[in-house]
Amino acid sequence: MRPLQCILRVQRSLRWEWMTSVSWLLLKTCRAHSTLPSTACPSPGQQEDGVRKDFSSRLASGPTFQHFLSASAPQEKPCSPEAEDPPPYLTVDELLGRQRKVYLETYGCQMNVNDTEIAWSILEKSGYLRTSNLQEADVILLVTCSIREKAEQTIWNRLHQLKTLKTKRPRSRVPLRIGILGCMAERLKEEILNREKMVDLLAGPDAYRDLPRLLAVTESGQQAANVLLSLDETYADVMPVQTSPSATSAFVSIMRGCDNMCSYCIVPFTRGRERSRPVASILEEVRKLSDQVLQLIHERDNICKQIHLPAQSGSSRVLDAMRRGYSREAYVQLVHHIRESIPGVSLSSDFITGFCGETEEDHLQTVSLLREVQYNMGFLFAYSMRQKTRAYHRLKDDVPEEVKLRRLEELITVFREEASKANKICVGCTQLVLVEGPSKRSATDLCGRNDGNLKVIFPDAEMEDAANPGLKVRAQPGDYVLVKITSASSQTLKGHVLCRTTLKDSLAYC
Repeated sequence: MRPLQCILRVQRSLRWEWMTSVSWLLLKTCRAHSTLPSTACPSPGQQEDGVRKDFSSRLASGPTFQHFLSASAPQEKPCSPEAEDPPPYLTVDELLGRQRKVYLETYGCQMNVNDTEIAWSILEKSGYLRTSNLQEADVILLVTCSIREKAEQTIWNRLHQLKTLKTKRPRSRVPLRIGILGCMAERLKEEILNREKMVDLLAGPDAYRDLPRLLAVTESGQQAANVLLSLDETYADVMPVQTSPSATSAFVSIMRGCDNMCSYCIVPFTRGRERSRPVASILEEVRKLSDQVLQLIHERDNICKQIHLPAQSGSSRVLDAMRRGYSREAYVQLVHHIRESIPGVSLSSDFITGFCGETEEDHLQTVSLLREVQYNMGFLFAYSMRQKTRAYHRLKDDVPEEVKLRRLEELITVFREEASKANKICVGCTQLVLVEGPSKRSATDLCGRNDGNLKVIFPDAEMEDAANPGLKVRAQPGDYVLVKITSASSQTLKGHVLCRTTLKDSLAYC
């Protein structure tokens, strides 16, 4: 049997990067402990005797399991704003984007959409600019999918299209760099680099932090690749940046990789082992997205300034029994945050009275919450136990029916009092109203909704059309009209109509 250093070979294929690290570590360790020259291949007898004598010492001082973990899976970057030291062969300036423009194309699933946002967040912090114009791009990055053959063929076809763009690039401009990111980079690796010499860089799903370095390496004309899979990379400290200004939704990734190993699926091999993001980072991302939504509601006149915020109870103890996941204090703090973000916002809520174990003190806390928040709309009900629920199996419906009904009446009374106070603020104001149709209670009135989603009743009469002075019209469903509010109750606003208008023109009046 030959020495270990004579038979271990460092894997050169990019397919086995983690084996490369392990093999090199074993090779390095065994050479350090070997008493034989590295070029020598002793006889079987000599080697067997040497192994017996040296085995214990080499075992004690050799690599531990942690060595292999640290070699194959770099630790996740800490959530720290401090910049990392650049590689010794690159300066800090060389890692900067220097205003070069990046064009991103995303193929495949929602995870790739999220990966695109992560990659752009990293590049943006490094000084790159985003462009939606392929012709002006200095860097083109394709975020790819390998779930099916057709998905990969789409990328091959796209690369052929981009080849013309790269070869015709004027010499007066910086060379165009093309990169393949994501699952296809992880699966095919060197095949992409060898088959399409036009590809400058590869970055697997766990290597997006390395994009600035990879792009810096390509500046010298070299190809650059990092397709190492990680055991713990979740990009927890990277806040995704939405890449589509017209996007109507956002994806929040809570985990990466997969351990299921379905017999037909490539995902475990392209995205690595399953690992979850820290809960704190998920909540922070959701909070920031929520803040963006609130800001959008505040800024856009075509979005109703109303939010439904179900409370269910004003008692933290009852909320815990309901398994709502928040306390009264957290709920009130959220209300304050919403009202600071959207001045004049209309709030509605749901409440259940008489839940299992609710005491009179719990009920009074709900009453006080109604008075504190002063909702514009509310939906209040007495608790009714449902089969199959957790409460049905584990709690006792111990509040008498007559007590539930009494408490419900008290809640309704308090809600109406406070809603009337809130709605009377609108009296004397001119409100923009979206017409819905005839009022259900009067054939001579129309009904619509104001910016806070409150019902507004006004006479069905002829009015002036603001866009055509002198023209008399009657409002139709879908029209915008200006209504001067003359009275208010807990449920509705009433007024007289001024004119028909448009959303844009109404800004001059309201």
